[in-house]
Amino acid sequence: MTKNHLFDPNDAPLGTLLKARTASGEVRWFHQSRDGLRELGAETGLGSLLALGIADALRTLDAAPLASEAPVELLAPVDDRTEVWAAGVTYQISKEARMEESSEADIYDRVYDAERPELFFKAIGWRVSGPGGPAGIRTDSELNVPEPELALVLNCEGDIVGYTICNDMSSRSIEGENPLYLPQAKVYRHSCSIGPWIRLASHMPDPQDAGITMEIARRGEVAWKGDTSTAKLKRTFAELSAYLVRAETYPEGAVLSTGTSVVPGLDFILSEGDIVTITIEGIGVLSNAVTRV
Repeated sequence: MTKNHLFDPNDAPLGTLLKARTASGEVRWFHQSRDGLRELGAETGLGSLLALGIADALRTLDAAPLASEAPVELLAPVDDRTEVWAAGVTYQISKEARMEESSEADIYDRVYDAERPELFFKAIGWRVSGPGGPAGIRTDSELNVPEPELALVLNCEGDIVGYTICNDMSSRSIEGENPLYLPQAKVYRHSCSIGPWIRLASHMPDPQDAGITMEIARRGEVAWKGDTSTAKLKRTFAELSAYLVRAETYPEGAVLSTGTSVVPGLDFILSEGDIVTITIEGIGVLSNAVTRV
């Protein structure tokens, strides 16, 4: 398993918000601005930024001083208390895959066409893996898959502040046995990876038409590769975020993963030691090593 992800400031595109450890061991948030990498104070984190309106959050980022110490290790771009939610069955291919594996196939057909989307809690921030961290597969599941997804970073008002990559690790065999087992199929140790950073919405190319590629390497060779685009998403990002905040408040914001449309088939078995690499156009690359939990 990769212990960390070394960071080169030149890797982060303009308009990036990232969390990293410095050479002295301090954990700080940074903003890649036009003038260079800016360092936010120790009291400033994702939650305090997302507690603000978009304009105030951007002013806070622009007012931060240039970094005095370069970050050396990227961490998951969330706070310990950040709530991570996810949407399911938002792509046609996802509906078909769920129907193929499930003993209750028609339920996925209904939810795909329903007015209300499927939303579920995925992880709390302190449980999230970052770049180079572990991606878990359950030992009590015969079939586990990574799910590459574009994730929305929402502020306290439900506005989209930025975008990041989420690997929504899932047990297809557990969910396929009974749809009510969804929490066990989706929520377990190392089931959620996020990174490598957050691309601010003001700098993100068209997020509703972003290319997504996932590659799984095994012993140095490509064992599986697939690609898709968010253009195939059935629902809009505004629709998904509106449902998330419809009857709940998020004082420190939230992350909402928007679903996947590219996963290995039932004949592919993910193995410990595999390396899952997800690339999303306009954001970057998230890579994690598979481990059994």
